[in-house]
Amino acid sequence: MRITNVTASVHNVPAPVPLLDRPIHRPVVFVRVETDEGITGMGMTGGILRFSTREFVNRELRPFLVGKDPLATERLWTEMYWTFNQRGMSGVVQYGISAVDIALWDIKGKHLGMPVWRLLGGYAQTVPAYITFGLLEYTREQLVEAAREFVKQGQDKLKMVVAFERDGRKDVAEDAARVRAVREAVGPNVELMVDANHLFTFLEAKELAALIEPYRITWFEEPVYANDARHLANLRQITTIPISAGQNEGHRWRHRELITTGAVDIVQPNVVYVGGYTEALKVAHMAQAFNLPVANGGGWPHMNMHLIAGVANGWRVEFHVPMWRTGEAIFKNPPRPEKGWVTLPDRPGLGLEPNEDALKKFAET
Repeated sequence: MRITNVTASVHNVPAPVPLLDRPIHRPVVFVRVETDEGITGMGMTGGILRFSTREFVNRELRPFLVGKDPLATERLWTEMYWTFNQRGMSGVVQYGISAVDIALWDIKGKHLGMPVWRLLGGYAQTVPAYITFGLLEYTREQLVEAAREFVKQGQDKLKMVVAFERDGRKDVAEDAARVRAVREAVGPNVELMVDANHLFTFLEAKELAALIEPYRITWFEEPVYANDARHLANLRQITTIPISAGQNEGHRWRHRELITTGAVDIVQPNVVYVGGYTEALKVAHMAQAFNLPVANGGGWPHMNMHLIAGVANGWRVEFHVPMWRTGEAIFKNPPRPEKGWVTLPDRPGLGLEPNEDALKKFAET
């Protein structure tokens, strides 16, 4: 089998969100890899630098990959990386490699008649799932209403975003009040996580951690600027809240730094950014060697669920509401979280069928 074509396209998808009048738009880069045996694989990455990523895939990776064996995922990843990213940068190159690598694993699964999660190790077909519901766009009252609604639906693991700003400044006290309001609304038996998306200084993260420790927080995700490993390790030593990070890191070496410096309790490779399944699997195994779990952060559950289901230390899949809804728009009837769990399909490859009408409707030129 040989690769005959590689194409990337950009789509800006409106995602409806509970309690908000307008949808939140989530752009994606959608990649297809075609073969001479009629098997086409699909992959994707998020919308960060989406037009540059599209051009990298179409102008650089396409001519590089045409004629090569799509089943040789390890060799192709290595060749792509050392040809286009020998200095180990994150960003456009790794986003493009991620999307292509996912598509190659989709081809491999379809060729072998197996789902990707089984090819990655096949540890568990049903895995824990959590809902990222708590957006900064919500008022405190809306946070409580949204949380109660998801709990009513049977979801028992929730995450909310912190780093609330008022008049252009972080309002740590308001963040703490919002966390307290949600905890009081959902009760003690629902897991609650918080995510700062790199937006705090060390002192702000330290202050918030101290304020919310009484509310049984499952993890504090990416609390400080740039995932500063030194600050994360220091914060981890002074709080009882587990620290997680890594969702936008572009390769295994950055994850190695977070692990070996004692910066994290939970490792968070995201397959659409870290380099696809080929690289994410290495990160997961490295984490396992340090007795650490891997959990999906950064959204895109329909890609990441295969990694979490494939490995023994796969802990949970993130159904981030806007990205979850985006996936439901561009794929036909993908798996959904049910009462805190998601069951992966047994269909070959990713087990997903693209919604061609939606992809066409939301295409960006």
